[in-house]
Amino acid sequence: MTQTSGRFFDEIGKLMTDAAGAAQGVRKEMQNAVRGQVERVMAQIDVVKRDEFDAVKAMAQKAREENAQLRADITALEAVIAGLHGGAPETNRPVRKTARKKRS
Repeated sequence: MTQTSGRFFDEIGKLMTDAAGAAQGVRKEMQNAVRGQVERVMAQIDVVKRDEFDAVKAMAQKAREENAQLRADITALEAVIAGLHGGAPETNRPVRKTARKKRS
């Protein structure tokens, strides 16, 4: 009887192990299915990925820094021009565009 009950419990143990393995497989399949659905939905609603967002954010920051530097350069050049002309720089003067020659 002891040997029969031991075998019985061994079989129950094997079934439980197999059931746990099957449950783990189902869990992985569900994860993959849900991940695929979420990625599909995100692609449809046109959401950017984090690395793309970070890249554009860095580009915008660099552009802001360059604009600030250019603004400072313009201010310095206006001061030099004002010093040469002996007066304050003209800030509201329209920019003059020169006509380009057409190539034949």
